[in-house]
Amino acid sequence: MNHMGISLENMSQAAWYNRWTLQKISKFLKGDILEIGCGTGNFTQSLTNFGKIWAIDIDQEFIKQTRKRVSNDVQINIGDIENGRYFFKNKKFDSIICFNVLEHIEDDIKALNNLYQLLKYDGKLILLVPAHPALFGSIDKAVGHFRRYQKNQLLKTLEKHNFKIICSKNLNFLGALGWWFAGKVLRNKSVDEKKLSFFNKIAPYILPIEDIINIPLGTSILVIARKS
Repeated sequence: MNHMGISLENMSQAAWYNRWTLQKISKFLKGDILEIGCGTGNFTQSLTNFGKIWAIDIDQEFIKQTRKRVSNDVQINIGDIENGRYFFKNKKFDSIICFNVLEHIEDDIKALNNLYQLLKYDGKLILLVPAHPALFGSIDKAVGHFRRYQKNQLLKTLEKHNFKIICSKNLNFLGALGWWFAGKVLRNKSVDEKKLSFFNKIAPYILPIEDIINIPLGTSILVIARKS
């Protein structure tokens, strides 16, 4: 399995963090929902609690794995957001969730334009991308990241391409510290399974502080934007 596959497999163990993240976006999920880059399906089945789900990924093996984890009413198949190729043709969506995908796309501007076209009027884009270019290190390279994002620049880019920002924030300051140490100091090339298990144990006691205080450090940037 490649490093990307290993990373997705490990993230499936971060159960509390996945639930915590989903809780933050739940009020923006409704109607016809498209998941971009479903990977191995860490979020896909949970999304069915909020609407009718379509899901795409560029990797056929990931599609197979996700199909084993989700109910039959989820529409899932190969899709390429960079090149605008989808199995559902001209369908538009009320909500699009794009978690940890944009950084893997060489032409992310083209992908953002395609995401805009896929939304209904007033539809919501729920975007999660890795934060802080200074954190870019060996793990990013190993899992196929082209970049990490600076929040203000990302928001300006979204606005330039006709998105209206509803809210944005950095997420997971604890993970950012670990990512820096693993990728920049130790020069690891994957997310260690034992460290991720430890993170999942301590995160419920530490990360909820972010529900109260806006911390400028984070491993990710969460943005909610709408099509107007």
